[in-house]
Amino acid sequence: MSAPIANERVLSTLNEDGTRNWIRPKLARGRFLRRRRIVGYTLIALFVLLPRIPIGGRPAFQIDLIAREIDLFGAVFRPSNGFILMLLGLTIVLTVFVVTALFGRVWCGWGCPQTVYLELVFRPIERLFEGTPAQQAKLGRFAPRRLLKWVVYAGLAFALANVFLAYFVGARRLELWVTESPLDHLGGFSVVMGVSALMLFNFAYFREQTCIVACPYGRLQSVLLDRQSLIVGYHAERGEPRGKTKKKLPVVTDGATKHGDCIDCGACVAVCPTGIDIRDGLQMECVGCAQCIDACDGVMDKIGKPRHLIGYTSQDELAGKPRKLLRPRMIIYPTLLAIVGSILVWSVASRAGAEVWTLRNQGASFVRLPDGRIASQVLLKVENETDEPHSYSITLADAPDATLRSPMAVWDVKPHKAQVIPLFVEVQPSSFVRGERVVHLRVFDNEGFERIAKATLLGPAEATAPPAGEHHEAGEHHEAGEHHEAGEHHDSGEH
Repeated sequence: MSAPIANERVLSTLNEDGTRNWIRPKLARGRFLRRRRIVGYTLIALFVLLPRIPIGGRPAFQIDLIAREIDLFGAVFRPSNGFILMLLGLTIVLTVFVVTALFGRVWCGWGCPQTVYLELVFRPIERLFEGTPAQQAKLGRFAPRRLLKWVVYAGLAFALANVFLAYFVGARRLELWVTESPLDHLGGFSVVMGVSALMLFNFAYFREQTCIVACPYGRLQSVLLDRQSLIVGYHAERGEPRGKTKKKLPVVTDGATKHGDCIDCGACVAVCPTGIDIRDGLQMECVGCAQCIDACDGVMDKIGKPRHLIGYTSQDELAGKPRKLLRPRMIIYPTLLAIVGSILVWSVASRAGAEVWTLRNQGASFVRLPDGRIASQVLLKVENETDEPHSYSITLADAPDATLRSPMAVWDVKPHKAQVIPLFVEVQPSSFVRGERVVHLRVFDNEGFERIAKATLLGPAEATAPPAGEHHEAGEHHEAGEHHEAGEHHDSGEH
């Protein structure tokens, strides 16, 4: 049974019978290609060097999954900084909104790793080994030049996967792993091999389909773009109707119809990395790489016509309307970005040297002492947010009738590490109201840090005291219908 034939092409990477349409774009040299190369190779160098650039003794950027830390240009973020990380994520999203509303898919064509590595690294290697697109189409599947290209691709994918791993384990640790047997660090080696396989599949086979089929960004154009956003567009009023003209000769006529500047040479289609015809209007597959602009400008130079038949423009400009910078979304998006960005900067700048919060109790919630007093357990967690070790002391802030018992007078906490501190607060049974009492703990060091942490003590709810020394497990009934679950969190960590 033969495959059904579509009435028209559904995707640029599919033929009408459903088979793969291999896109082998030509290279159009021009001013935009030169600029994209500068931007692209700078981004590649930054990707390779960023884990190796030290800032304050730590990498410029690293996501340490083992230590649960994110190093970002000298600042260190831990899970306790969830609010700051949320603000950072919102800032990135809003920045994408603003940039897309202003400049369209400039990220896709100029900064996305998929485009940068495919168009500036892998496809140049392919042209080096296999020649022009016409020569590539004639090569057999197992041609020596093609097999050699795959070997180079595999080596390059393996190298990039190692750079990728450096963002999670650190450059120094990775360099040590490279000199050792893979069996000594099987987890990291498995990640490298898996990422290498994915990169090889993506850049050698799947290619532009990542942008067309897998990436959702193109489908968000209808939401993020408006008619004033920057796009790559074809000036149909100038180019249509298409027709052949001779170099530097006046425009000819075909009967009563005047030919436009487009000579229908197909250069813009031949260089498109996603295989579309930009003359059909704005399309989801267009990544804004400007290759069609360079190709068309070169043709216009040859036939003596003005450039910009295809160029960066907007839908309103193509319709003959002026471009406006201020419009509703260009007021809403930047305003939201300014608000969230300001809160982010303030949150980072005002970060304290440590974070303090109470944890759920472990084991017995309280113990009745021989003298009748109640010793209630408190677990305090102190996290040192600085790059230096600190020593923290803890006292009661507002309970003159209570006594704080701690295994140590001073607690030493390493840089960017946390310490769980077990404490007992001794109070009279009569100070508990319905089995609870709130106290405040003062945590401070010699460097000026001070934080007040609220803690809820658990104690007896009954008026009559049981025998001295009796332990009360968390969850024991103290009065009808009331009990405390083991490890119940009575304090949300309020500081």
